Amino acid sequence: MVKHVILWKLDDKLSESEKEQVRSNAKRELEGLVGKIPGLLSMQITVERLESSNADMMLDSTLESAEALKVYKDHPEHLRVANNYVRPYTVQRLCLDFNL
Repeated sequence: MVKHVILWKLDDKLSESEKEQVRSNAKRELEGLVGKIPGLLSMQITVERLESSNADMMLDSTLESAEALKVYKDHPEHLRVANNYVRPYTVQRLCLDFNL
């Protein structure tokens, strides 16, 4: 199994209410990918954070294998969500993929 973890920083040009909406939409859409993409076993989006944080959102997902991660990254549903609900609003992305 493979863990795929992402941290995002939202654009500071967004108001706090806009950031809340982006986090809510991203959480709903990303977590909704489970069951739609082969090999994607779980997806948790964390949007509630402490003031000490320097990231705005975290994606924590588990996939069956490195091959399943490749399928996920190029899957049309993932690209639809990423291109409409995440990428337009973020200025920084950090990724860590590792074997369990």
